[in-house]
Amino acid sequence: MWRCRSRRRRKARCSSGWRPPASTSSTGSSRTASRGPSCPGGFDLAGEVVELGAGVSSFKPGDKVIAINFPNGGGLAEYAVASASRTAARPPEVSAVEGVCVPIAAVTALGSLRTAGVTVTLDDPARAPATPKNVLVTAASGAVGHFAVQLARMGGHNVTATCGARNLGLVRSLGADEALDYKTPEGAKLRSPSGRKYDAVVHCAAKGLPWSVFRPVLAASGTVVDITPGFVAVVTAILQVATFSKKRLVPLIVTPKKEEMELLLGMLKQGRLKTVIDSRHPLGSAHEGWAKSMSGHATGKVVIEIGAAQP
Repeated sequence: MWRCRSRRRRKARCSSGWRPPASTSSTGSSRTASRGPSCPGGFDLAGEVVELGAGVSSFKPGDKVIAINFPNGGGLAEYAVASASRTAARPPEVSAVEGVCVPIAAVTALGSLRTAGVTVTLDDPARAPATPKNVLVTAASGAVGHFAVQLARMGGHNVTATCGARNLGLVRSLGADEALDYKTPEGAKLRSPSGRKYDAVVHCAAKGLPWSVFRPVLAASGTVVDITPGFVAVVTAILQVATFSKKRLVPLIVTPKKEEMELLLGMLKQGRLKTVIDSRHPLGSAHEGWAKSMSGHATGKVVIEIGAAQP
């Protein structure tokens, strides 16, 4: 639920999540309202509007919504505050648990692909790119990765995915036509089984990889987008710009847009996009969800449910 004040809104019984590489969301209710203090989670939210702030006319009390509260968080509570401009109506066909995966994970996946120059068509499934690209998604069974695989495939591109052995079947079912166990020699080197050179790499793994691993598998003008760049990745990117390198590493910067959330929710409603949920935890066990998320071995999203589960 939400209360908006001068373009901000407070929400109760919410679903919220932690920032990638964490793959956690939460749904539910507590008794306190958060105005955005720094906290370890609660960046992506799903819940019900309870109050509107001055000048907010796009929602009404009782509306089911999703929102993003990055970087302040505050979603691990019954009541939370969010900006109306970063909130989207959730269709009844999309559950709170499914919807809460959109603001951080799905939007990050979409932004990563677009940053890498990969065409993703959200509104017209029949329209394919003139020239399909070879796309690699690392940690493809994770919170962001499983969306990136689906979106790239929907765009008509060739998708290679890396993940653990137990999830090879999953990533294939999501649209990857090549799947690599990252623990095998070929998987560790990111080598395509068919010898493809990648036009785009969406690097979702929490652990950074040296540029020497990416460079041999990239096409002449290939781009690697790192969703959680560290210091080395940032320095590498700066040096590549300075030396006019055609092969590039790009640290991801995503500004979530309401319109993107609405389009992605529409795809979930239509069944074109699938959300994979690793596990669901009550608020009292949020630390268990956090630990699972940070372990790097969650399959899809980890959800924290606060109070009664929402439809």
